[in-house]
Amino acid sequence: MLVAMTVQVPRYVDLLWPALQAVIALGGSASNEELDNAVIEREGLSSDVQGVLHGDGPSTEIEYRLAWARTHLKGMGLLTNSRRGVWSVTEKGREVTEGEIRPLHAESSAENRKRNAARKSAKAASRRSDEPEANIAEVDTDAGWKDVLLETVLKMSPAAFERLTQRLLREAGFSSASVTWRGGEGDIEGLGVYQLSLLSFPVFFQCKRHSGSVGAGAVRDFRGAMAGRGEKGLLITTGTFTGDARTESKRDGAPPIDLIDGDRLCDLLKEHALGVQTTTRLVEDVEVCSDYFRSLEPK
Repeated sequence: MLVAMTVQVPRYVDLLWPALQAVIALGGSASNEELDNAVIEREGLSSDVQGVLHGDGPSTEIEYRLAWARTHLKGMGLLTNSRRGVWSVTEKGREVTEGEIRPLHAESSAENRKRNAARKSAKAASRRSDEPEANIAEVDTDAGWKDVLLETVLKMSPAAFERLTQRLLREAGFSSASVTWRGGEGDIEGLGVYQLSLLSFPVFFQCKRHSGSVGAGAVRDFRGAMAGRGEKGLLITTGTFTGDARTESKRDGAPPIDLIDGDRLCDLLKEHALGVQTTTRLVEDVEVCSDYFRSLEPK
């Protein structure tokens, strides 16, 4: 918490232009992780800035603010994103200038406030009806629902977290997922068999349930424990991985380890509908075409 008070993290509005330019520099599209790393490198953000947690975690403050920057860039029509979290620059995004960013942001934010006010009014009217409400936490932003989901996962009992992990691995393609070790805080490790079409191979996995950052030392320890127990390694955390940890996971000459952080974990739970309900809303845009009415006027 002391770090958070002494380190200045850029505001999300100050990250709009760097984030947009990062996507363009990456060829016009980028994953969440690629985009975040590119902005951090582009802006020269120190390890202290990267280490500031959002609240009590598990996400970092810079990740949280970059998530907001992406959301606003989408609302401004400068980025689009797929269901798999791949962000792409639009034609408008390629043509916009740095000086136009703030006015566009102000305009988009005003429109968003109007939509939110209308939505709240509709919800209030719905609550006054006789229909019972579902016990579902509703959030409007990508960063928001993930915060709610991770907080829920962190509050689970160790046994429930273990069952959730096994269910997720099986839904993701594991034909088996056996837990071989259990830690006091709900950390687990085990061995599974991943089925890929006609092929299958053993995978040693470990899940760390905490809100902090996992460093390179933990990755090295995992690699040591993995020796002789699986051809592939999968390290999952509800928190985040430091840059050094990601580098260590891909170090030349060492067995590669796949990393899944809290953000990606949320995406997987959503993808497999495990404790996450997604409702698609159809929004109808109505525009009056004045040219049509003018064309009916007598010549």
